[in-house]
Amino acid sequence: MNDQLQTVSANGAPPPDDVIVEIRSLHKGFGTKQVLRGVDLSVREGDSAVVMGGSGTGKSVLVKHVVGLLRQDSGEVWAMGHKVDDMDGDELDRLRLSTGYVFQGGALFDSMTVSENLGFILERHSDLSKQERSERIREALNWVNLPEKGPQYPAELSGGQKKRVGLARAIILEPDLMLYDEPTTGLDPISVRTVSNLIVRLRDERGISSIAITHDLLCAEIIADTAHFLYDGEIVASGKLDEVRKADHPEIRNFFGD
Repeated sequence: MNDQLQTVSANGAPPPDDVIVEIRSLHKGFGTKQVLRGVDLSVREGDSAVVMGGSGTGKSVLVKHVVGLLRQDSGEVWAMGHKVDDMDGDELDRLRLSTGYVFQGGALFDSMTVSENLGFILERHSDLSKQERSERIREALNWVNLPEKGPQYPAELSGGQKKRVGLARAIILEPDLMLYDEPTTGLDPISVRTVSNLIVRLRDERGISSIAITHDLLCAEIIADTAHFLYDGEIVASGKLDEVRKADHPEIRNFFGD
């Protein structure tokens, strides 16, 4: 296992410059249920990290802390050099606008066309002119290989196409960090490869770092630079995907079917 991946900076000190997200001893509970029990997670700039584990283990709860959608009970969360749990107001808004989020169900507006879904984000959160917005939308749809889908509504798209439109919308503001919540759930293997390869292209061509929650082993094999296995509120293994797969933990063996 890569020992460097286990290194977490001292409490209160910013992480190294090449670390885009760092979570330190994160605890989070809801009522009497303790969901996260001291999670440590570090993601280097330009890397794609995957967080794996069974249902209900706290993966989505963990990722929501990265953009301040949840506040921890204790511990620290750092993103892009800033301590997220100290942010509020405009500073938190700036962090969220520099982070793209691909939701599990796509979360597209059914009453809007594909182009309108993308344009809505630009109208609310950019100073681009109408012509510049149209060009940005065209570029985003070309990038996900759906140039002809702008006039269509979400109901007219396949599941894989919806995922790709969701990805286009997430990158429309040119973020530095991407968060994916089960980006390939419910897709056939061909669509899984298509979406996963787009995630890799974002890393390789645009240098966008990412954290992906996924149960999909094919997706993880394609996109993961590092993998982290969450069980019972703790990261029980981190490293390359093959290292995590071989970890001597009964839940990991069960998850991978080994």
